[in-house]
Amino acid sequence: MALNFAKRVIIFILSGLGIIRNIFVFMNYMCFIRDTKKKFMHLILIHLVFTNIILLLSKGIPTTIATFGLRNFLDDNTGCKIVVYLERISRGLSICTSALLTVVQASTISPRHSRWRRLEPRTVWHVLPLLLSFWGLNSMVSINLLYIVTSTYRNSSHSSENDNYCDFLPQSPKINWIFLSLLALRDTVFQGIMGGASGYMVFLLHKHHQRVLHLQSSRFVYKTPPEIKAAQSVLLLMLCFLTFYWADCVTSLYLHFFSKTDSVTINLQEFLTIGYAVLSPFVLIHRDGTWLNAGMLWQVER
Repeated sequence: MALNFAKRVIIFILSGLGIIRNIFVFMNYMCFIRDTKKKFMHLILIHLVFTNIILLLSKGIPTTIATFGLRNFLDDNTGCKIVVYLERISRGLSICTSALLTVVQASTISPRHSRWRRLEPRTVWHVLPLLLSFWGLNSMVSINLLYIVTSTYRNSSHSSENDNYCDFLPQSPKINWIFLSLLALRDTVFQGIMGGASGYMVFLLHKHHQRVLHLQSSRFVYKTPPEIKAAQSVLLLMLCFLTFYWADCVTSLYLHFFSKTDSVTINLQEFLTIGYAVLSPFVLIHRDGTWLNAGMLWQVER
């Protein structure tokens, strides 16, 4: 009982901290989006932190409210459907937006003759349709949740056994397989794009770094160029995302095939679900100035 209470407090603190940090980053980008030529990059980052806020609100806060005694907060099926549906959509949007972010950043710093350069957006109107399509895609691949999610509030014996405020009704194995396949395909495609774009960007920045070292006179003190810091930011954000994503996948598979009642693993999975949304704004706050300006600096240098 004490362990469950400690978990609830930790989730409440992490969710609250993550929401505050994401709102801070969101407002920062909204205030300065008119003062930058790279408005499309700011739009992508705004969408990323907005996705984080949705995830934290739909996952962290309802869990905390329900486990602190207000279980009737989601006592009807409609409330559960909305919360779980938004949580699933926001997790998918996080994958898609992170992939788009790495592609745009790679195209921004790529040489003029490179094919990657053709992928660079010219205005926000080139990015906005992609973001809207992400919403449509993730809404469709998660549509089954609106039919299988139900509230556990009316089943007092079931709700007393765990902290879940929503449950899933059984569905046809064929339909379940179809939607799981769509989710796996989405994740595979966008993570492949993310990895390829990030790898290409690191390659370009490494070549530039070697050229700087070759031309730099030995009498000058070496300072890390901004594009190297930008590469570190991209790698850190991607590594953060992939770490939480695959850790969540491993724990989910373990619970599904080996132990569905392992309380330690269940609690760990809840932290992993919100981990990226909590940590990513700290990465953006620490690195965003260097990251956003690195591509513009390169254009001046060339």
